[in-house]
Amino acid sequence: MVHYQIKVSGRVQGVWFRKSTQQEAQRIGIKGFVRNEKDGSVFVEASAEEGAMSEFMDWLKIGPPMARVDGISAIPYTPEKIYDGFNITY
Repeated sequence: MVHYQIKVSGRVQGVWFRKSTQQEAQRIGIKGFVRNEKDGSVFVEASAEEGAMSEFMDWLKIGPPMARVDGISAIPYTPEKIYDGFNITY
């Protein structure tokens, strides 16, 4: 199991990025959450098996059709809690 804190920048707010991320995470089997940040980026905490995480990261680099992803950074971390699903937080 791998765990990442991910920041996605570009045109990622107001383009259904969070909802699309939630749907993709649920399809792949990712646990965690997604939220908008004040700086216009999107923040994701994600936990999954390595293969699923790789597929999820590949999707985040592109995002939904209306988005434009300019950059993505992923930092491994030790989660304080284990999520049982994937949610949108505010």
